[in-house]
Amino acid sequence: MPARQSRMLPLGTTAPEFSLPDPAGRLWSLASFAEADGLLVAFLCNHCPYVKHILDEFVAFGREYGPRGLAIAAINPNDSSAYPDDAPPHMARIAAEKGFSFPYLIDATQRTARAYEAICTPDFFLFDAERRLVYRGRFDASSPGNQVPVSGAELRAAAEALLAGRPIDSQHPSIGCSIKWKPGNAPDWA
Repeated sequence: MPARQSRMLPLGTTAPEFSLPDPAGRLWSLASFAEADGLLVAFLCNHCPYVKHILDEFVAFGREYGPRGLAIAAINPNDSSAYPDDAPPHMARIAAEKGFSFPYLIDATQRTARAYEAICTPDFFLFDAERRLVYRGRFDASSPGNQVPVSGAELRAAAEALLAGRPIDSQHPSIGCSIKWKPGNAPDWA
């Protein structure tokens, strides 16, 4: 299946509520991150080559920006019955192996992915302290098929601007694997 581009939810959109478990069963919601100066909601999965391509640098991004007040909620929206590599035990293994400093949540109903209008993995949504959308798009210009090094430059620039109270200049759609919707769950726009 060809790569998909993110939908680019309108800037200023309020972060949709969610209540999702991590693989250990702990529930996380927007309120779990209430003290953070910003919140990055990242739709990821285990098997997508686009996610695998950036994952180490994304984990480094989390370690760098978490202590600076940016919370991260990584969400796996894929149908794990059709894509077993995305099942919760594998999510827990990947998070442990890579040293995630943020929760990796299971969107089993796919309602959260629909609410955020996520369309691919990876897909990033950065919200300010009031949980208004200030950035949506890609990690950087790298992809599995090009020679651009993985740096997270675009998401880093957005995070720096957010934490400094400056406007975010550049926004490009993310490109990745389509979300693997359960039968009957795919929205019309997917």
